[in-house]
Amino acid sequence: MDTGTRTGPARRTDGAEALSSGSSEDHSGYLVGLAVLGVALLAEGSSLVRALVQVRGHAREAGHGTVAELRVGDDPTLRTVLAEDSTACLGVVFALLGMWLHMVTGEVAYEATASFLIGALLVYVAYRLAKESRGRLIGEAIDPAQRRELRRFLEAQPEIDTVTGLLTMRLGNDSTLVAARVDLVPGHDSEEVEEVLVRVKTAMAEIWPYADQIFLDVTEASARDRAKARADRQALDERVGAVEKEDRGT
Repeated sequence: MDTGTRTGPARRTDGAEALSSGSSEDHSGYLVGLAVLGVALLAEGSSLVRALVQVRGHAREAGHGTVAELRVGDDPTLRTVLAEDSTACLGVVFALLGMWLHMVTGEVAYEATASFLIGALLVYVAYRLAKESRGRLIGEAIDPAQRRELRRFLEAQPEIDTVTGLLTMRLGNDSTLVAARVDLVPGHDSEEVEEVLVRVKTAMAEIWPYADQIFLDVTEASARDRAKARADRQALDERVGAVEKEDRGT
């Protein structure tokens, strides 16, 4: 990745100059260049394989697929390394193809096009990584499947009648805020309510260690609140189903 990143601007400049000149270049050093790129591909490929092995290992531990791990995994460093290694390998492949076609056909446009493709690839990957980092910096919600698990756990508690609202926000790789509004079944006094809340929060922290900041707000649910809760639950189920279908398809 480092090689591709350092040479990206230079190669885009070379590509523009080659297209504007429209002339052939000396091919005497192309075999050496192809050999160097081949070695670079082997090195970057081995790094990519190691990163993929780590991702698959984390996915098995979490009990989901590799694609899901890339999307919702708690280790952004691993995803960044994987993106960098993938970009480096693809960039080297573009450079190899461009150089080989230039050498075979004598058309400089092939190598120039490869240079532009490498530049576009670097811009795209940088955009995706910046977008992901932005989401974590400003506080994104946790994965829909995890939100559904939290909601189902709360709804399964015998003392909770309705979960009228559930908000989550990542505060870091191992820290998540969970805030829920719940309506308890009738018949609990203030002491019993406090005991229920403590028990539920303790159980949630044990099941989901990353949920280190849990807030439960007891409120009386209106008919409108109950209807909204049903709609939110259905929307969350549909979203999780769509994600799972996408994962199976890939």
